[in-house]
Amino acid sequence: MAVTRTGWYFGWNIVAAATLLTLLTVGMRMGVGPFFLPMAQDLGFSRSLLSGIVAIGMLCYGLGMPVAGILVARRGTRFVLLLGTAIVVASIIWTVNARGPVSFLLAFGVLLSVGLAFTSPVALTPVLTQWFTRRRGMALFFLSTGSMAGIAVLTPVLTIAVESTTWQTTLLGFAVVFTVMTVPIALFVMRDQAPPHTDLTPEQIAAKPAGRRTPLPESLTFRAATRTAPFWKITLGLFACGFSMNLLGTHGMPMLMDHGFDATTSSLGIGLIGLVAIFSTLVMGRVSDVLPRRKILASIYLIRGLGFFALMVVGTHWELYVAAAVGGVVWAGSIAMSSAILADVYGVRLVGVLYGCAYLGHQVGAMISSWLGGWGFETFGTHWVAFGSAGVILLLAALLSLRLPVQGYTLMASPRMAH
Repeated sequence: MAVTRTGWYFGWNIVAAATLLTLLTVGMRMGVGPFFLPMAQDLGFSRSLLSGIVAIGMLCYGLGMPVAGILVARRGTRFVLLLGTAIVVASIIWTVNARGPVSFLLAFGVLLSVGLAFTSPVALTPVLTQWFTRRRGMALFFLSTGSMAGIAVLTPVLTIAVESTTWQTTLLGFAVVFTVMTVPIALFVMRDQAPPHTDLTPEQIAAKPAGRRTPLPESLTFRAATRTAPFWKITLGLFACGFSMNLLGTHGMPMLMDHGFDATTSSLGIGLIGLVAIFSTLVMGRVSDVLPRRKILASIYLIRGLGFFALMVVGTHWELYVAAAVGGVVWAGSIAMSSAILADVYGVRLVGVLYGCAYLGHQVGAMISSWLGGWGFETFGTHWVAFGSAGVILLLAALLSLRLPVQGYTLMASPRMAH
């Protein structure tokens, strides 16, 4: 019997909704820069103290993601998104009323990070993998697009809002927008149960055995996979990714302002990185199915590392914008590419849990860079300590990526093949 399919595939509605949520979530958690100096001045916190609070928040953001993954598996995506929204709203109300370091740490650092983790890409990845088979890579790449859009859109918007009102009013406004967006998406768009044949073409459906999906054979358990070299190479690469992304999001604006740029120019420079990255992710999503993924990942880390050195030496507006535009080309894609390589090496069954664990390395890097950016400047009077470290770590990540298995490589159970 011929198999036909007409009309719009509902899975793309889920992709659009997930991309929008990622824009808001990552834009807020990774875009602390517009709030950093106003918060420090208003609350009387030193840069080191506030950096430490942000650093703990980044760690809590990472720790919350495996919890979100477990809850998604047990209670569903809708429940986790609504719970995360409630936590975000409660934490922001607490944050704007907090004055002491401990209260601010618990509200802004811990609780807000957990709430955002429950609405993060890690919480949204399972539903996308359920709905997509043929275009799974492209669907997941849209989450990277949302992350970059968050940096491109929210950084300038939050900067303007903070300068026009106060950081407290801006946070409350974000809570309102976040709720208005997230609640309808959770209730009316997110569906964990995908059609039997997902997005496969009629020809692909007809070629499958009737009435069942044939899973790919898996050779390693989760515990065994975490003991292999490719997993740790990807985790270390994500550490470099988190270190660099959060350093720029938290300390990029203060660094540029300390180097003589005004707040608007600094925010536009940071935002331009995300704006360019929006379009580059769409290209990378297609290229990743053609060229070896390890080489693409290595190129991303290499050029991004050189970009950090470039940002430290720019002196004019056009130099800043050129450096930002070039860096934006490779700013995104490392997370999506890493998850794709994990699927290539370990198979689809393990990619979710391995991705969640590897992403914790991303947040450990984010935590360290949040602290180092403030401490390094106050201790040595220069941003070279943090930003130079980011450049070096990214170059090392590029070398590690080149030693990853090639696309299509199947890791066998023998530990000898892990090295």
